[in-house]
Amino acid sequence: MDTIASLFSFITTPVSWVIVQFHTVYGAIFGDDTGWAWGLSIVSLVILIRICLIPLFVKQIKATRAMQTLQPEMKKIQERYKNDKQRQSEEMMKLYKETGTNPLSSCLPILAQSPFFFALYHVLNSIANNEKVGVINDRLLESAQQAHIFGAPLASKFTDSAAKVEALGSTITDVRVVTAIMIILMSASQFYTQRQLMTKNVDTTVKTPFMQQQKMLMYIFPVMFAVFGINFPVGVLVYWLTTNVWTMGQQMYVIRNNPTPGSKAQAAYLERLTKHVTHQGKVRRRGERNIVKAIVAKGRDRNEYERKFINGLSKAGLAAQTDGTVVKSETPVAVATEDGTSTAVPKRQQPKRQSKSQRQSGVTKAAGESDAKTSLSKDDAPQDAKPAAAKKSGSGTRSKAQSGQRKGPQRPKSPSKK
Repeated sequence: MDTIASLFSFITTPVSWVIVQFHTVYGAIFGDDTGWAWGLSIVSLVILIRICLIPLFVKQIKATRAMQTLQPEMKKIQERYKNDKQRQSEEMMKLYKETGTNPLSSCLPILAQSPFFFALYHVLNSIANNEKVGVINDRLLESAQQAHIFGAPLASKFTDSAAKVEALGSTITDVRVVTAIMIILMSASQFYTQRQLMTKNVDTTVKTPFMQQQKMLMYIFPVMFAVFGINFPVGVLVYWLTTNVWTMGQQMYVIRNNPTPGSKAQAAYLERLTKHVTHQGKVRRRGERNIVKAIVAKGRDRNEYERKFINGLSKAGLAAQTDGTVVKSETPVAVATEDGTSTAVPKRQQPKRQSKSQRQSGVTKAAGESDAKTSLSKDDAPQDAKPAAAKKSGSGTRSKAQSGQRKGPQRPKSPSKK
């Protein structure tokens, strides 16, 4: 660790200068030699670094969103080459290159703050070895050695010997208890941050290398903190615990207000947004308008939660516009009733489409009714019309129906025997 820290010695002076400036402020409140003054100086250093890294974090979010837009194409590649893992990986890398995305973009904040981490480690290690470093002179060196955080010296480690810890004015038990608790808190906060990212803010319909990477980090980072944490000074543990808590809070904010499309977090967010918009009748915040605008632009490519959101607005008589705003949609015309109240006129319903068997049964039924009407008209004819017709045809003539003759040629009569 000392060798790695020496590689970043070029920023040791700026880091030590920032710590000294914060120590001047907190020392005037809590005392120069107190653990509060030095501990809060380290915490303030973390906050300052993370604020400076916000633009990089925004870039990380944009890169993550770009990865999410590629998920349909990734799914097609997975289905096309599901039996050829090598070809699948080659097509994935080709897609990343064409679109300019990088699945390792989530590691950028960690890589960017690594130099500050190792520089702080170098500063605190020099204090433990009674060596001046950066802008820390003899007076500040003595003050930092006397500072204790919950009974553990600022520059002590879990692996330090009892004699070295006693020289710093503490006991080995206090140092190991404090460092063990801080290592557990570091590992737990890191695990929770990665877990909420995997369980709430990931579209599980598509499996991508990004998901596998996050799942791997969820288990690897806590183990790394547990293994290497015993070699970190207490001040470095304060630094890393603070940055983990910052990352956890920052991640919770992003998941709540800008969730990944298709994730559980998006379902919860759109449910809250539906209640808010239907109650207020409009979208107020700019971030909400951007999300509504993106949902409208998707059209038929909307996922289940986005379609449910659009349907919820329609049921409330609202319609989302392409600019992200919400307006009142056309509603049924209200008609006043006799008692003075108004009721909405129901929409005209289209007739249900009949099956082929239903149409055939309807045609057969109609034909039967027409035949029945025809037979009734013949039977209902006046009885005196029949004799009149018979008179015209001759009294000795009988109809075919009355004579019972058959249709077609008749068999010749056999000759009579004489």
